[in-house]
Amino acid sequence: MICFGRRLALSFVLAPAFLFAQEASSDSASGPKPAPTTDKRIFGVLPNYRTAEDTGTYQPLTPKQKFRIGFKDSFDWPVYMTSAAFAALYQLEDSNPSFGQGLKGYARRYATSYADQSVGNVLTEGLFPSILHEDPRYFRHPNGSKTSRVAYAATRIFVTRTDSGGTRFNYSELVGNSIATGLSNLYYPESRTFSDNIQKLGVQLATDAFSNVLKEFWPDIKRKWFKKNDESIRTATP
Repeated sequence: MICFGRRLALSFVLAPAFLFAQEASSDSASGPKPAPTTDKRIFGVLPNYRTAEDTGTYQPLTPKQKFRIGFKDSFDWPVYMTSAAFAALYQLEDSNPSFGQGLKGYARRYATSYADQSVGNVLTEGLFPSILHEDPRYFRHPNGSKTSRVAYAATRIFVTRTDSGGTRFNYSELVGNSIATGLSNLYYPESRTFSDNIQKLGVQLATDAFSNVLKEFWPDIKRKWFKKNDESIRTATP
């Protein structure tokens, strides 16, 4: 449980960086266009293309667009950065000791960490949303108290929108990540117990939940940030 706690903590620390890898945009050249986004960049850097405003008018993504999201997420450069960070933690913990230490051990941990993320992206954003007719986007819910909005954002890993515009249990998130966790047993020779798999699944779900919260509140953060900066500039101006 100590290792799980460290990994869970790391997932929260890395969530903003991980958001790079979770926010690839779909190509609007073909098929229906996604709902308008609130802001295409979080902190002016982090891609935020898949966050849509719940305007009441819904247009679903095509299977091609969903798969494009998953594949772009898997090859977007920040996923390599988060893979490196997780590999460093696993090296420090000496998880899967058969991987060894040194550069060779780190390389194996890096490759398996990258596989965890890329396989999960394709399954949860492309394959299962297409098969189950679910939407992999996050729809903001800016009305209500901060507490209710945090609860809404965090629970979107359990609730999703369907291609018909309704809502239901987020099978793509849970089933996709569960299968990705199961597949990881093929390359994690010493992390194949039920407890190990629950821990890996928990880290992924916690990261996705935190990412949703960041998406939900970014417009509010931006307004306050720029308002504060504008006030500072006016105060400093003679």
